[in-house]
Amino acid sequence: MKATGIVRRIDDLGRVVIPKEIRRTMRIREGDPLEIYTSREGEVIFKKYSLLGGVEDFASELCETMSRSTGCICAVTDRDTVIAVAGGGKRELLGKRITPELEQIMEGRKIYQRTGEDRVIHVSESNDKLIASLAAPILAEGDLLGLVLFVSTDDASPTGEAEYKLAQTIAAFLGRHMES
Repeated sequence: MKATGIVRRIDDLGRVVIPKEIRRTMRIREGDPLEIYTSREGEVIFKKYSLLGGVEDFASELCETMSRSTGCICAVTDRDTVIAVAGGGKRELLGKRITPELEQIMEGRKIYQRTGEDRVIHVSESNDKLIASLAAPILAEGDLLGLVLFVSTDDASPTGEAEYKLAQTIAAFLGRHMES
């Protein structure tokens, strides 16, 4: 754990304000769910809660199927990190934080498909070789849960109509799955 040097008091309703600097660094937005843990040493730990966090194995199977049928690198993210990858790039992407550009695509709630003249959007800040060719937001009851991604290298050609429809279908399927 990293010490911040920031001290906050609990108010009479049991609330604690998480400083803006920490919220910005950890990408915690208003309305984001947080899990609360305690340790035997008396620590209280707040962790961002991922609605897709419980379906990593299921998302991995979907990525494997998409990758086998298309020959592309496929990934599923939650709102912050890559939770499943297949077809290559697993070490470079799995568990890594997504870029702010991908977050903006997610917030736009529209499918993004890269064309030859589009600027390159990297999947993770820690890897500049893997880029998003296609990104389909996962929505459940109007809430953004993550993205279905087709990933390529800089020299790879953009995705086609089949990948577009597949990503759209898988994103809708995961959204419906999370609603039930």
